[in-house]
Amino acid sequence: MDGYDYIVVGGGSAGCVVAARLAQDPSARVLLLEAGSSVRTRATTVPNAWPENLGSAADWADVTVPQAKAGSLTYPRGRTLGGSGAINGMAHARGHRSVYDDWAAEGAEGWAFADLLPYFRRSESAAGRDPELRGHDGPIRVGPVPQIDRHPVAAAFAAALTAAGWPVTDDLSGPNQEGVCWVDLAIADGARVSSADGYLRPMLGNPNLAVRPDCLVTKLMVDSGRCTGVSYLRGGVPAEASCSGEVILCAGAIGSPQLLMLSGIGAADQLRSLGIDLVADLAGVGQNLQDHPIAFASYAAENPLPVSRYNHGEMYAALRSGLGGAYPDLHLFNILFPLAPAGYEAPPSGYALVASVVAPESRGSVRLASADPQASPLIDPGLLRTDRDLDVLAAGMAIIKQATSGRGFWGEVSRERHREVYPGPDARTDGDVREFVRRTVGSYFHPVGTCRLGRDERAVVDAQLRVQGIDGLRVADASVMPAIPNAHPNATVLAIAERAADLIRNFRS
Repeated sequence: MDGYDYIVVGGGSAGCVVAARLAQDPSARVLLLEAGSSVRTRATTVPNAWPENLGSAADWADVTVPQAKAGSLTYPRGRTLGGSGAINGMAHARGHRSVYDDWAAEGAEGWAFADLLPYFRRSESAAGRDPELRGHDGPIRVGPVPQIDRHPVAAAFAAALTAAGWPVTDDLSGPNQEGVCWVDLAIADGARVSSADGYLRPMLGNPNLAVRPDCLVTKLMVDSGRCTGVSYLRGGVPAEASCSGEVILCAGAIGSPQLLMLSGIGAADQLRSLGIDLVADLAGVGQNLQDHPIAFASYAAENPLPVSRYNHGEMYAALRSGLGGAYPDLHLFNILFPLAPAGYEAPPSGYALVASVVAPESRGSVRLASADPQASPLIDPGLLRTDRDLDVLAAGMAIIKQATSGRGFWGEVSRERHREVYPGPDARTDGDVREFVRRTVGSYFHPVGTCRLGRDERAVVDAQLRVQGIDGLRVADASVMPAIPNAHPNATVLAIAERAADLIRNFRS
């Protein structure tokens, strides 16, 4: 094919959905451009091999600017078909319904929970879940770890939290979205199910769909206020593709604002300082970056522990810190392999118990370092920029400490000896713990919000996901979220992409 109705930029969690859905119309010519490879590897397929993706060819391997007292952090995101959904920990959970209702109340009309529910359901197949709220015939097959396969540390942590009086739920995407839960994982028949697996690969034989991996889009072509195509590098060789319909930007919360700014769409003063010709002055591009900060306690075990056959997480607890809010603001979970904060040595055998602020107040940004499209952007997730986020993380660490202090937890974990390595016995006071958190804060790797949906002057896209002031250009990925869900964002990204495909098809008709 030459000449397209639609060009989808980015074959990640959102892009695979949008391209596959648009290509279901046999009269629509669709081009999908992905910077990474189309090859499925062991690390992108075998569930417990996902840590091998970090720093691999399937990872952009970004680095943040310094955060709190922790310095610069590694910041993985997917560079392969399926995007971050092909390299992440596979947890599949929606945010609390109040999150989406707040989106609508604050200016994102049409994006409340009731508006998104059909798209959440359309994207998934969650056998045994409430059919009023969960999908049962969608492309992404999900389910919890069967009881017989649950890791002893995960089971012990769940039991300890329950014994400490925290609530329990059987589905964080169901009627009760608060409590200790064996969460749904995007794993079926022993393998990861990314959007590339569930949506795109079944469509690859369609003659109206062209998928080009190893193509780095470098610029959006805009003529007289309309996006008419893209420039890209394929194997280092410059190329262009044009379209008669729309370009849909699905490069994620880092890649989408980066490409908009490279194309002259962003804050005028910043772009001019880099020698980039201004196309549209949109000050909100790259602003409003949100992420879930984490802190964790690291434990050593005298003898080797069994290996999780799933995602090294298995159970997650959505809890309230007690510091306010209309829905749970904390995630507690385990990482079922030896782990230590950056700069510390991990024990030979062990695990980590993790706290995350999932309703953070802090905000950051994505900015260009230069006008070179192959240069990494300046990524600042703004972790712990507000005192409240530090307070919530410290509260999460205190809950972990309390839940694991009794003999019951250690008896459940193993008959062998376990000990806390970090923060360790030197962290005796709340002040000691807070200082440890500042020095070791990390990321859940959930960036969103940098091309915010809304109707005010800082919004980048409107309620139809159209970029303000540019015809023929939409953004449909995690970057459009006005506020971060209090859960892993991938399920929400799938729903956004499903709705985007409907908006585009309805506009065409």
